[in-house]
Amino acid sequence: MGFIVGSEIHILLLILLQFFCILYAYNDDSDNYVTCGSVIKLLNKQYNVRLHSHDINYGSGSGQQSVTAVESEGDSGGYWKLKGMQGTSCTRGTPLKCGSTIRHSHVNTGKNLHTHKFLSPLSKNQEVSAFGVDGEGDEGDNWSVICSGTHWLRDDEVRFKHSATGQYLAVSGMQYGRPITGQREVIAQSQLSGNTLWKTTEGIFIKPDPK
Repeated sequence: MGFIVGSEIHILLLILLQFFCILYAYNDDSDNYVTCGSVIKLLNKQYNVRLHSHDINYGSGSGQQSVTAVESEGDSGGYWKLKGMQGTSCTRGTPLKCGSTIRHSHVNTGKNLHTHKFLSPLSKNQEVSAFGVDGEGDEGDNWSVICSGTHWLRDDEVRFKHSATGQYLAVSGMQYGRPITGQREVIAQSQLSGNTLWKTTEGIFIKPDPK
């Protein structure tokens, strides 16, 4: 009888171990992290448009490379590489924590998402531009990731708060005419509202190191 009881306990322990392994796998967010070095597109939730840039400068304000938002999913100008804050680097594949400071580097032009005290062309909010050479700009390229958990996950709705000015990346809803007809104005603003919420969509997500 003692042997039977011992066997039953052993089987029960094996079942519990399998259960916890399955539970751990179910709760493992390693495939859902947004990580340093990932190349992503960002969707503005309110207007359903993707953050975009191109080799076209503003005709007013700073005169720097313009940043807009577009509806097209297949737009090649919508890819941004996530990097560490100005003057630092982060290890490729490192999960980005909520509250961390990052840069968004535009893949096609090598300039960083940037804002400063110039007025935006249409709504006269704070201008957002792309700035720098080969991915190197200045402290105006730093943005904090604002999210609710410990790490930024792909399904999260997040905000980006500009480190130097305290403004949030947003879409004004206003549209440009020629030569970028239909593209939406991207701005930085102080108000927290639906137009400041962003979510990752398409991209190349670098997986965390399994070690």
